[in-house]
Amino acid sequence: MSGASARIPVLLYHAVMDEPPAWIAEFTITPRQFEDHLDVIRDSGRTPVTIGTLAAHFAGRAALPPRPVVLTFDDGFADLPGRTAEALAERGVPATAYLTTGALAPGRRSLLPPAPMMSLGQAGLLEEYGLEVGAHTVSHPQLDTLGHRELRRELVDSKAELEDRLGHRIDHLAYPHGYNSRAVRGAARTAGYQTAVAVRHALSSEYDEAYRIARLIVRRGHTLADVAAWMRGEGARAAPYNDSPLTVGWRYYRRTRAVVKGPVFAG
Repeated sequence: MSGASARIPVLLYHAVMDEPPAWIAEFTITPRQFEDHLDVIRDSGRTPVTIGTLAAHFAGRAALPPRPVVLTFDDGFADLPGRTAEALAERGVPATAYLTTGALAPGRRSLLPPAPMMSLGQAGLLEEYGLEVGAHTVSHPQLDTLGHRELRRELVDSKAELEDRLGHRIDHLAYPHGYNSRAVRGAARTAGYQTAVAVRHALSSEYDEAYRIARLIVRRGHTLADVAAWMRGEGARAAPYNDSPLTVGWRYYRRTRAVVKGPVFAG
């Protein structure tokens, strides 16, 4: 790959529903919009692959197709093992779903506000539809504000629970809110993950960092023209690149706030 073709769109979806709760509405699209996105992706000539395929490339085990694209889904909203997975399966589009384990069982600990969610027992159904399952921590905290013990628990416990449910290794992680740091990336590697995705609202690339893969966060205001531009390798910068001073400063602010107020959902 070279030039724009070396840029890899890794799309980050959340809920796909007509009437989402207010807190996630900005990051929700309707089922019809989602189907339109899939049509644009198909027409672009991109080859949909999973994060696992990127992992194999980063590890030097396999080559990428000439023009790959990756679809990812965070949290585990109720639409995912239903109409959303069906739309993907009908078109033969693989994807990766990152599940917040504490949000998918009644009475469990989670910082996510109330919303229609899938159940943890449906994780196997996602795989039947052809989705790859990854972990999105237990409670959805800002990982770069946690102490070592809490950080390890969030990474290890979610991984272990999904492995027990599915009967195989869970190799891929998504950082809640995309927040990470050198220490968080090191902890992800130590916990046994092969990759971790951030947000960055940037295109990934064949040279991206395996433990902070850049994603493009899909918002309700994005148009089909935006999606088409991403498929062309346009409309956003390409990773890898260093964190800006603003990003670093924001991280220190959030850490200080967490010491004073404790864990919070958004930041």
